[in-house]
Amino acid sequence: MQVDAERLKKALEEAAGKAKRNFTQSMELIVKIKDVDLKRPENRFNELVELPNPHGKNVKICVIASGQMAVEAKKVGADAVLQKDDLERLAGDRKAARELAKDYDFFAAEAPLMPLVGRILGPLLGPRGKMPTPIPPNSPLSPVVERFRRTIRIRLKDQPTIQCRIGNEKMEASKLAENALAVIRRLEEKLEKGARNIDKVYVKTTMGSPVKVEAGKR
Repeated sequence: MQVDAERLKKALEEAAGKAKRNFTQSMELIVKIKDVDLKRPENRFNELVELPNPHGKNVKICVIASGQMAVEAKKVGADAVLQKDDLERLAGDRKAARELAKDYDFFAAEAPLMPLVGRILGPLLGPRGKMPTPIPPNSPLSPVVERFRRTIRIRLKDQPTIQCRIGNEKMEASKLAENALAVIRRLEEKLEKGARNIDKVYVKTTMGSPVKVEAGKR
């Protein structure tokens, strides 16, 4: 199935008009997958997708760094900054390490600290698909944090359905469509048969019913 921006935009506008509430609802994309054997581990994935537009959800970012990079991490708005001593303490406190892995959406680490991060947090972050992005010393952190703010996670596990947030109902339909297309294009790259493995596409608000996106030409 092939989906284009205009048909996505039309479906998003229809979805936004349904089930109005007195709070800002998220806009969600639902993709039904076909002809993929999910019993085979190689067909499952946990993938990060950088959206072209902010999705309006606060994400929690943890930076593991020392010295000047730790100072910069606080300046650019990281939600938590761990230094080497903090990391080493986590080696003896598995409960705190598990809570850290659970509570934060994205991790970045100063490259020289990656071996230590891998030893202490790798067993917890790896299975969650949250291993830190390595940052070379003296590299700016701001672009990394900004990218995390526009990033979502898509998972294909034991059910042939992917559902993710692409924004909220206050966003322009055209920007929501751009975000949805970014997810769909990534799925086409990951799936063995590309667009032919996509069965149906829907969009919906938090409380609204799904609206089907009609197939179209690119």
